[in-house]
Amino acid sequence: MRREHDEHVETLVIGGSQAGLAMAHELSARGRPVLVLDAHDRVGDAWRERWDSLRLFTPARYCGLPGMPFPGPRAHYPTKDEAADYLEAYAARFDLPVRTGVRVHRLEREGERFVARAADRAYTADQVVLATGMYGSPRIPELARSVDPGITQLHSRDYRNPGQLRPGGVLVVGAGNSGSEIALEVAGTHPTWLAGRDVGEEPTRAGTWPDRLILPLMWLMASRVLSVDNPLGRKARDHFLHPPRGIPLGRARARDLAEAGVERVPRVTGVRDGAPLAENGRALPARTVIWCTGFDPDLSWVDLRLTLRDGHPEQDHGVVREEPGLYVIGWAFQRSLSSALLGGVGRDAAGLADVIVARTRSTVRGSSPPRAHTG
Repeated sequence: MRREHDEHVETLVIGGSQAGLAMAHELSARGRPVLVLDAHDRVGDAWRERWDSLRLFTPARYCGLPGMPFPGPRAHYPTKDEAADYLEAYAARFDLPVRTGVRVHRLEREGERFVARAADRAYTADQVVLATGMYGSPRIPELARSVDPGITQLHSRDYRNPGQLRPGGVLVVGAGNSGSEIALEVAGTHPTWLAGRDVGEEPTRAGTWPDRLILPLMWLMASRVLSVDNPLGRKARDHFLHPPRGIPLGRARARDLAEAGVERVPRVTGVRDGAPLAENGRALPARTVIWCTGFDPDLSWVDLRLTLRDGHPEQDHGVVREEPGLYVIGWAFQRSLSSALLGGVGRDAAGLADVIVARTRSTVRGSSPPRAHTG
């Protein structure tokens, strides 16, 4: 039964960052009705809320969404605010139907339709695309509860700049790209320890001439070669996602960290007398701990048949086989390594839009739903 505050749309996209916008663009370009719901107050806020000095790890030439190149020099590595402004401009240019400030707290099915509930309003849809991405909730180890309350703790999601930290030593836990870049920045004003396993380094430093020469090959690898459609890509997927692990350093290098005075220490595995304890038994007298330990995808609000593996939904090029009409987009290795990147999600959105349109037509005709294509 339709309620007073229900609103119906053919395809509902939940999440309005790059994946949701690309999906809306591709469906709109095919003449299909679509509505995007986003919990943030403004398009692009998912990027604006990251730390102040963050830059993308791919240059502008590889950051464009369908139909609109990223502005500025092709070799420029955009700041997080430039990325946010680009997404806002993208939504405006194509007049995409994005409704901000709407947080969906439950997604379920009623009969043949999906129902997304948000505050006092419910949205019904024939099909739903989950575009909320991989960064649902901060992952903080249980041992953090035992750290002395006098030690400030924050996750990388809440870190903005060194000015918000208290005087004294800073322990950065997690030595991937985020942890290494934050440690390098913090070391300019605070004694800094960086804890975690070595994830290795990319063959060239981001932004250098050697990097510009090799980038086309690396992008080809990320977008075409490391694909779930071949054994090499599936092996890479399982290596990075099951269990989740960091990718090699692209900008901050081991030499940079050493020259900045960052001291590398083993993994933090416990707490002694309120102080974080490294794996080698050393207690670290930090006054601030920054947990750069990643995120856990949060799909707990989805009350549908959705199998998760290490937090990632089981899907076939974005199609959730267990729940006809349910799709996902914006996940690493949805199709290839580049699927979660600004410049890679457009290809996934185009393929998924074709599947959705075909399903819509087959549903109208009463025939069997289509299979996902792998082109």
